[in-house]
Amino acid sequence: MELFGCISSILGYSACVVLTGVLFAAYNLGVIYQLFHKTETKSPRHGGESVAEVLRAHGIKFLFTLVGGHISPILVACEKVGIRIVDTRHEATAVFAADAVARLSGTVGVAAVTAGPGLTNTVTAVKNAQMAESPLLLLGGAASTLLQGRGALQDIDQMSLFKPLCKFCASIRTVREIVPTLRKALAIAQSGTPGPVFIEFPIDTLYPYHLVSKEFAVKNPPKGLMGKLVSWYLNNHLMNLFAGAWETRDVSPLPVHIPQATDDQVQGCIELVSRAKKPVILLGSQATLPPTPAEDIRKALEDLGIPCFLGGMSRGMLGKDSPIHIRQNRRDALKEADLVLLAGTVCDFRLSYGRVLNRRSKIIAVNRNKSQLLKNSDMFWKPTIAIQGDAGSFIVRLSKGLKGHRCPEEWPQSLKAGDSTKEDANRAKANEKTEHHLNPLKVLHCVDELMADDSIIVADGGDFVGSAAYIMRPRGPLRWLDPGAFGTLGVGGGFALGAKLCRPESEVWIIYGDGSLGYSVAEYDTFTRHKTPVISVVGNDACWSQISREQVPILGSNVACGLAFTDYHTVADGYGGKGYLVRREDENQLSDIIKLAQRDAKEGKATLLNVLIGKTNFREGSISV
Repeated sequence: MELFGCISSILGYSACVVLTGVLFAAYNLGVIYQLFHKTETKSPRHGGESVAEVLRAHGIKFLFTLVGGHISPILVACEKVGIRIVDTRHEATAVFAADAVARLSGTVGVAAVTAGPGLTNTVTAVKNAQMAESPLLLLGGAASTLLQGRGALQDIDQMSLFKPLCKFCASIRTVREIVPTLRKALAIAQSGTPGPVFIEFPIDTLYPYHLVSKEFAVKNPPKGLMGKLVSWYLNNHLMNLFAGAWETRDVSPLPVHIPQATDDQVQGCIELVSRAKKPVILLGSQATLPPTPAEDIRKALEDLGIPCFLGGMSRGMLGKDSPIHIRQNRRDALKEADLVLLAGTVCDFRLSYGRVLNRRSKIIAVNRNKSQLLKNSDMFWKPTIAIQGDAGSFIVRLSKGLKGHRCPEEWPQSLKAGDSTKEDANRAKANEKTEHHLNPLKVLHCVDELMADDSIIVADGGDFVGSAAYIMRPRGPLRWLDPGAFGTLGVGGGFALGAKLCRPESEVWIIYGDGSLGYSVAEYDTFTRHKTPVISVVGNDACWSQISREQVPILGSNVACGLAFTDYHTVADGYGGKGYLVRREDENQLSDIIKLAQRDAKEGKATLLNVLIGKTNFREGSISV
C-alpha cells in the first residue's frame, strides 16, 4: 500500500507539472487570451491607427520620417488624424528635427523610420538626444514577428542596438499591446531625466488582418501530424496577433514624474545664498525643461540679481542685454566667487571636470540625473549641497525664499565691466582685415545686429560656430539650439526644420561651418517641399579649421583638414532655395545681402549665404558650455 501511495503521489505530481506546462504554453501562445477576447477577422483597421490615436491624445503635432514600407501604416494613419508628416532626406535629420521640437515645445518629439538601415542611420542622433536629455520617441519598423532572426529583409537585432541609448525599449508582439506600450514609453521619455525611448513595430502588427493573413497562408503544408501542428501554430499565431486588437482602450497621457528639491534642501540653499557676497549661477540646458515656464525662471533670476553664465539651451534666458548676464571671463569669475550654483550644469569637460571651481567656494549643485549631479566630485570638487531635482523649479523656489534679498550690485557690475572690455576687444578684432576673404567675426557681428528679435539660432559647426557663441546674442529664452555635450556635427538641418515648424513666425538662422554643412545641405530640398524658409550663414574657409589649428602646429601636417571653396549657394539653388555668394569685394554690401536673405525667407524661400572667410587668431572654448 505504501508503494502504491508513493506511485500515486509521483503520478499526481507529474500530472500537475504537465498541466502547469500546458497552461503556461497556452498562456504564452495566447490561447487563453483568445477564449475571452475576439479576433475581428473582417475589420479593415490596422495597428497604425492605434499609434495615431495615442500620439494625437498626447498632443503630438509633427511626425518626422524617411518613408519605408515597414512603417507606412503609421504615416498614413497619423496624417488622417491631423498630425503633420514631415519627410526628410536622411533619417538622422528626422530625429534631430524631433529633438528640436521636444526642446522648443515641451512635448515629446517623434520620429518614425523603417527597419534595419533606416534605424541604424539614426544612432548618432538618438545618442545626441540622450546626452542632451531630450524627450524623444523613435518608432522603428521591423521584420514580421515570425520571421525575426530567420534572415528576413533588413532584419537585425534592433533592440540590442538601442537599449544602451534609450531609457525604454519595447518590441510590439500583438496589436493589442500598441496603446499601453506607447503610453508607457511617452511617460518614461518625460519623467526623471528626459531622454529617448524606442518602440519596434514588426510589420505584421501594423497592417490589417486580411493582408497579414495572406502572408501566413501555407501553400503546401506538410502532411500528417506535423503538417497539422504547423497549420495550427500559424493560425493560432495570426489569431492571437489580432485578438482584442480593437477593444476600447484609454489613450490619455500617464502621469509624468519630475524629481523636486525638498523644502529642507531649498531652505539650506536660501541660507547659503543669503550670506554670499560674490555668488555666481551657471545655468545649463536642463533648467529649460518643463514644467516651469522659461519666463518664470527668467523673472526669478532677475529678482535674485546674481550674475549668470548661460550655457546650451539656457542661452537667451535673460534676453539680449541683461545686466546680470555675463558672457566672458568665466574662469576668472569662478576663481573669485564665494558661492556657485550649478543649475543643470555638469562638471564635465565644459567645466574642466570641476577643476575651474574654487575649492573655498560653497557649491550648490542641482540636477535631475544623480550621476551627472555628482560627476567628478570624487576627484576635483565637492558640493556643499547636492540636490537631485528639477533645476528650473528650484530656482523659482529659491527666489521666492529670498524675496527682498539681492546680490550686492557691485559684484555683477564688476563682472559686466570685464564683459565690456572683452567684447570691445572682440569687436576690434572684427574690424581687422584678414589676409584673404572676409573677417568671420565681422560677418557674425553683422548678422547679430540685423537678425530679428524673435530669431532662433541653430549652431552647427566648430571654429566658425565657436566664434558665434561669443558674438551672437539670442534675444530670449529657447532661442538657441546647439547639439549639447555630445558635440555632434550635422544637427543644423534637422534642428532648423523642427524650430521653423514650432515657430513659423520666427526667423530661424543656421550658423554652419563649411564642414558641418555637408551633413545636411540636402535638407534644402526638405525646406523647399515643406515650406520652412530658414536662413543659413556658412562660414566657408575651405577647411576643418578647429582640427587644423592644433593638428598643424603639433603634427606638422594639414592632412584631411583641407576642403574647397565650394559653391554651396548653387546647391541651395538646385534644391529650390536661394543662394548668395559673399566675397571680400561684397564687404560694403554685407548688410544689404543679409537683408535680402531675410526678405527671401519672408517670401517663402530657404536661403543660404555662402560667405568666404579668412583666418583669425580668435579662439574660444566649446559652444555647449
